[in-house]
Amino acid sequence: MAANPLSPPSLFSDSYLQARQRFAAAAQRANVEVTSHVVPGIAGREGETLATDVVRLGSPQARRLLILTSGTHGVEGFCGSAAQIALLGDAGLKARLDATDVAVLVVHAINPYGFSWLSRTNEDNVDLNRNSIDFTQPLPVNKDYAELHRLLVPATWPPSDDNVRAIADYIATHGEAAYQHALTIGQYAFADGLFYGGTAPVWSTRLIRTLIETHAAHCDAIGWIDFHTGLGPPGHGEKICVGALDAAELARAREWWGADLASPVDATTVASNVGGPLLDTLRTTRPDAQVTAIAIEYGTVALIDMLHMLRADAWLRQHPDAPDAQAWSIRRAVKSAFCFDDPVWQGQILGQARVAILQAVVGLGRSRTDVAA
Repeated sequence: MAANPLSPPSLFSDSYLQARQRFAAAAQRANVEVTSHVVPGIAGREGETLATDVVRLGSPQARRLLILTSGTHGVEGFCGSAAQIALLGDAGLKARLDATDVAVLVVHAINPYGFSWLSRTNEDNVDLNRNSIDFTQPLPVNKDYAELHRLLVPATWPPSDDNVRAIADYIATHGEAAYQHALTIGQYAFADGLFYGGTAPVWSTRLIRTLIETHAAHCDAIGWIDFHTGLGPPGHGEKICVGALDAAELARAREWWGADLASPVDATTVASNVGGPLLDTLRTTRPDAQVTAIAIEYGTVALIDMLHMLRADAWLRQHPDAPDAQAWSIRRAVKSAFCFDDPVWQGQILGQARVAILQAVVGLGRSRTDVAA
């Protein structure tokens, strides 16, 4: 019997290359055109072309648009990709779109390098969720990260016993929340470090801005769901409103997605309100539109374990000559920290993603854009 193209094993891919092929096949079955944006001059882990693939569902004239992005943090793309492929085969959602003035822009693998190489960051080691700041202004300074950098990216991997003790002492002294904040708020001084924001908008950030300008220029109301993994209890999708949002956007997001939607703005989530998240490109590109943007964080491993895997990722970036067996062991462990090979977990992701997408379509369909956003 042929595999069901909408079952979890057929949606959660083993590699970026397979995910891209499955996305293209789903688009073909849905009879929608794929536009591919190729990263210039860089190949993937399997020698494949690296590209961000985009499809649009719904009327080209629709004045309300929902954007769905996967792979902002590279290796986290397996989850978002599965949700996007499922969407392309969702007859119920298509019927909903046909009955409304809402279009959906599906952006598959906005960070194809990280997706392919099983890394969080892009080809420049830049974290896309720290790269949408105003680079004409002085760069933010993260003194707490500077204190930790030498420990976070050690000379050897696995870390030495001394390194393990030093990290543990920092957490014991300052607390796990302070350790998380020091790392995740972002930093712009250590190009070889974690959560590095870069010195200018990178290729992926520039592309998403171009896509917004191309597809949302005439839209009055725009929603966005950016799919992530790695924070929270396994399988739970925490809906988080981050970035340069105002009270009206936060209130509207809770109307769409429920009162359990969290935000660092009002301290209802452990996530940091990072500077320069990708979602802010929408707020700065279309400040005149009614914007409602969230990230969904699907839980996997414990926070300290997740950050440990990001340290391994950073170490491997700095040691491209590492033995093949060690490099693959690290990449496999990083992937396992951000996507579970478990049909129950995968089913939880797909179910929650479908609900969130439908809620956004309904919310956009009811949006009043004749009043202040």
